[in-house]
Amino acid sequence: MNPDRIFDEFPAPSYRGNQRAALSDIRDAFAEGNDVVLVRAPTGSGKSLLARAIAGCARRPDDAAPSDATGAYYTTPQVSQLDDVAEDDLLDDLKIIRGKRNYSCILPGETDTPVDRAPCAREKGYDCSVKHRCPYFSDRAIASNRDIAAMTLAYFMRTAGSEVFRKRDAVVIDEAHGLAEWAEMYATIDLNPRTVPIWDDLTVPEISGIDRAVEYADRLQNVCRRRKDELIAQQELDPHEAAERDRLQELIGELDWLVEDYRDTESATTWVVDQQDGRGSGDGGGPITIKPMNPERYLSHTVWERGNKFALLSATMLNKQAFCRQVGLDPANVALVDVGHTFPVENRPLYDVTQGKMTYEHRDETLPDIARTAVRIMQEHRGEKGIVHAHSYAIQERLADRLDDFGVGDRVRTHDRDDRDAELESWKATDGEEVFLSVKMEEALDLKGDLARWQVICKAPFLNTNDSRVAHRLEEGQWAWYYRAALRTVIQACGRVVRAPDDYGATYLADSSLLQVFDRAETDTPDWFREQVERMSRPDLPEFDPRSASESAAGADAAGGRGAGRRRGSRTRGRSDAGSSSGGRSSGGRSSSGQSASGQSSGENSSGGASSGGSSTDRKSPMADVWDDSV
Repeated sequence: MNPDRIFDEFPAPSYRGNQRAALSDIRDAFAEGNDVVLVRAPTGSGKSLLARAIAGCARRPDDAAPSDATGAYYTTPQVSQLDDVAEDDLLDDLKIIRGKRNYSCILPGETDTPVDRAPCAREKGYDCSVKHRCPYFSDRAIASNRDIAAMTLAYFMRTAGSEVFRKRDAVVIDEAHGLAEWAEMYATIDLNPRTVPIWDDLTVPEISGIDRAVEYADRLQNVCRRRKDELIAQQELDPHEAAERDRLQELIGELDWLVEDYRDTESATTWVVDQQDGRGSGDGGGPITIKPMNPERYLSHTVWERGNKFALLSATMLNKQAFCRQVGLDPANVALVDVGHTFPVENRPLYDVTQGKMTYEHRDETLPDIARTAVRIMQEHRGEKGIVHAHSYAIQERLADRLDDFGVGDRVRTHDRDDRDAELESWKATDGEEVFLSVKMEEALDLKGDLARWQVICKAPFLNTNDSRVAHRLEEGQWAWYYRAALRTVIQACGRVVRAPDDYGATYLADSSLLQVFDRAETDTPDWFREQVERMSRPDLPEFDPRSASESAAGADAAGGRGAGRRRGSRTRGRSDAGSSSGGRSSGGRSSSGQSASGQSSGENSSGGASSGGSSTDRKSPMADVWDDSV
C-alpha cells in the first residue's frame, strides 16, 4: 500500500469540510505502520469519497511481485449504502458485484428467473450458450479483475476462500461500527422449519447445552449430506429442489464450522444455545439457535485474512479499545482518526420532550402521553414532513392507533415487514407533511432537505435482554457495552435528517431512558455529539389541538372527530393536497439564522429492549442469496 497517493486518489474535484485534513491524518496513520485505521467520521463527512481515496492507495499490479496481493475491496453491511455508491458518478470505477438472486437469466423463457434458479443451477452438466453474457458472471468477472471491487459485507464474507475473490492489498469497510454484531449474526446457526429443508423428517432432541448442540449438529450434517447427494445425482431439478440443494450446502457449511470451531481447543469462541418449545408433548425439542459470543475466529477467516491493510469507517465507533476487543484486533496495530463535524450545531438540535419510560412495564402509562406530544410536534411542523422511530412494530401499531383516535391519521403513514421499502420510497416521493412511523430505520437512511425536517425517537434502543448473548454479557457485568450500543443507535438516528452543512432538522427525544443513556455512556460520546446533548432544551410546543395538526379539519368533522385514517401498506389512501402553514407562529425549532431546525423488530422484554427481528424461525439468512460453489 502506498498512502502517499491518497490525495491523488481522492475522486472529487475539490475538498469540503474536513476531508483534506482527514486524508492527511489517514495517510500518516498508515505511513506509521498501522495495519488497521479506524476513521470516525460523522454524517456528511463524505465517507464514501474518503473510502475511495484509501482504496486507491492499494498496491498495483505493475508494482507487485506475482505472489503479492494487489487491488482493494470496498464493502459495507448496508445494501442501501452500496446502492448509493452505484449511483455516484464520482465512484464509477468501483465495480459492484451482488448475490446471484439479484440478477435475472437472459435465456429465452427464463428472463424472470433469478440466476441462482436458472437452468445452469437446475440441470446437471448444463452448458449455457450465453454464459459469457450472463449478467451475474459478467459482473463477477469484471469485479474480480477491477482494481476496486465493491460488494455487501455478506457477499464479502461468504466469498472467503474463493479463487475468484482472493486476498487483496487493502480492504475498506464502510459503516463498520456493527462489524462484531454482523459477524455474530452471520455465524449464528438457526435450525428451524424454514432454514432446514428436511425439518419434518427430523427428530429434534431437547438440547440442554452446547455439548448436546454440537453432537446434534454433527449428526444433522450427515443427514443433510445424504439428501444433498441425492439431489446432486439427479439430472434435472425444479426451482424448489435447486433451492433445497443450495440451502443444504449452506447449512452443511454452517454446521461444519460450528463443530470444527467447538472442537478447536485454541478457539476463543463461546457459543450459547437457545431452544424453543417442542411441537407437542412428548415430541422432543423445538427450533434451535446456536450463537457465537465472540466471533474473532470467524472474522479472522472472513475478513482479516482477506487483506494486508484495512480502513474501517463509521460515525459511531465509540470506543477504540472495546471495538478492537470485540472484533479480534490488537489495539497496538490500530490507529484512530477522528474527523470533526462541520454541520452547525444549531442546525441539528436535540429537544427533550420526554414523557416517562417506555420499558414494557411502563409503556401503557407513557405511550398515550408520547402520542399527545407527537400531535403537538405535528402542529409545530405544519407543512413539514417528519419521521417517528417507533423501535418495534408493537409500538408502531399502538402509536398509529392513538394518532388515528386523535384525528390526525390523515398525516400518518406506516409500514410492515413486507412493504417497508416500498412504503418508505412512496413516503419520500410525497410533498407536504406526511409523518412516517418507522421501525428499525435509524441507520442508512438519507432524509436530506425537505424529505424530513423533524424526527421523534420514542424509545431508547436498548438491546433485547432476552437474547442469550446480551444476557450473557450483562451477567458478566458488561453494562458499559450495553449503554454504548444504545448510544450508537441514537447517534445514528440523529444523523438521518441533517445531511449537509446547510441542512437542518430537529430531533425530539420522547423516552426518559434516553437521558440515562447519555449519562451512562458519557465517556464514549464523541465531542461533536456531546455538544448537541449539552445544548438540549425543552421546546415551546403549541397546546394540544389535534384539529390544527390534521390535514383536513373537514375530514375530521365528517368522521365525528376522527381523521381520514392513516395510510397503511397497500391500503394507502388518497391524500388531500391541502396543507396549512403555522400561521406565522415562531417555531421552537428555529436556528439563530432564522431557519427551521426543526430491518425489523418484534416483541419487547421487561428491560425495555426489543428483539432483533422476531423469532429465529423468521430470520432469513443474510447470506442465502450469495452461496455459489464456483464463486
